[in-house]
Amino acid sequence: MAISALLRNLALAACTALLITGTADAATPATSTTSLHIDASASGTPFPHFWEQMLGSGRASLALRDDYRKDLDTVRQATGVGYIRFHGILDHDVGLVQRDAQGKISYNFSYVDQIYDGLLEHGFKPFVELGFMPPELTSDPSALHPFWYHPNIAPPKDYAEWDAMIGALAKHLVERYGVDEVASWYFEVWNEPNIGFWTGTPPQSTYFTLYDHTARALKAVSPRIRVGGPSTAQAAWATDFLAHTHKNNVPVDFVSTHVYGDDTADNVFHTSEKIPRADMVCRSVDKVHKEIAASPYPHLPLVFSEYNASYANLPNVTDTVFMGPWLANMIRECAGKVQIMSYWSFSDVFEEQGVVRNPFYGGFGLIAADRIPKPAFNAFAMLHKLGDKRLALDSDSALVTRRDDGNVVIALWNYASPVGDTASYTPGQPAGTPKHFSIDVQHLAAGARATVWRVDATHGNAVATFDRMGRPDFPSREQIAQLRKAGQLAAPESMAVSNGKFEVTVPVQGLVVVELH
Repeated sequence: MAISALLRNLALAACTALLITGTADAATPATSTTSLHIDASASGTPFPHFWEQMLGSGRASLALRDDYRKDLDTVRQATGVGYIRFHGILDHDVGLVQRDAQGKISYNFSYVDQIYDGLLEHGFKPFVELGFMPPELTSDPSALHPFWYHPNIAPPKDYAEWDAMIGALAKHLVERYGVDEVASWYFEVWNEPNIGFWTGTPPQSTYFTLYDHTARALKAVSPRIRVGGPSTAQAAWATDFLAHTHKNNVPVDFVSTHVYGDDTADNVFHTSEKIPRADMVCRSVDKVHKEIAASPYPHLPLVFSEYNASYANLPNVTDTVFMGPWLANMIRECAGKVQIMSYWSFSDVFEEQGVVRNPFYGGFGLIAADRIPKPAFNAFAMLHKLGDKRLALDSDSALVTRRDDGNVVIALWNYASPVGDTASYTPGQPAGTPKHFSIDVQHLAAGARATVWRVDATHGNAVATFDRMGRPDFPSREQIAQLRKAGQLAAPESMAVSNGKFEVTVPVQGLVVVELH
């Protein structure tokens, strides 16, 4: 007993000494400790909220649904998101293109108007993805993508007809909304032509033909319309795309591409290395950022118009509290290298794999079916509180900012890999230990207090309640009400700050945001 007590006292003394000297990541049997030293008066660097400029969504026609628009309102109230991007504005179910028995083409803008009116009325602007191919214009009626709604992905049969359609659409939008408004939108040509959303052969050169026609048709309506591409998967083609547009004097206003956390190094970098899910997105952002800098257009904006931790439906990834630390770390790593990143997607009003039959199936949305907030939604709401000045800090698990009102806002997280990495949900606790932060903020106003928001296994986590229900495919109305309540962002805590010092413990896969005021 005496030896056990002595060892225990020595361990406590060692931990205390490490805290006093400020050594980071000292470990105890239960926690790891990180000491952070922050100067609240530092000048800082600009920190625009690139991660909440735009969100993706299900195909265009879903924007006509009431639950889609209610989810839009929920997102708008919690974040600073301004743009929405979706596939399918040219698809058959939107009804833009008509061809009569004599072969004459006409256009019906009814659903296009309802879709874009709805976005604008709910406080968003369109990021217009021009796709897919209207069946009336396609070169191959059988070229249907395996998505549940089967868009046509072939090149046009006649580029004169394609150009006329693009020109008619752009002219209508300018007439309806005004050139000043439409000039504030983005027009992106197609979606992921490099991985099976485009049947042109060879894919790259035929996509470049589509891009050239589309960009010139848009600019013929107004040179102020912003157009870009190549909208590729796996951070591909940026160098070749910019070389092509420069050589052929084709308009380009931004570069867009996509990546997901479980894309492979082979597909993105053409190497055999193993890049962790935590780092793949920002490694890819850095790649394209450097490619633009080395191009004839070194200052073009970079838009990652799709990203997420996974391109698959993995319930232990996109539905769970794992997403809080993953998102926070993504923001830390990508800052300064990209103008817009668009999380795919804002809502599980989404039908690429078919009609949703379970609210937590690993969908891409921040909000599950039946308007149930996921932990990722709460993470977005919390990270929205960050300021627009970043303060220097050498840490891979913290981010410090200052807002215009002078308040310092700190994000702290404890990253750990998902419990399961398959399409089947795997219950259990992630590996890891709680992380203890000892924080010392210099030049903080006297009497400052801390307000603390959390998302973790026991805060803002509807999945825990769903597990206790037995994960029903079709929850009752009463269960839906319980899940919505469980998914709400937990009420903040108030914490005392003593001479700029305070301490916070973050559980495994937890995210904490602290506002000092």
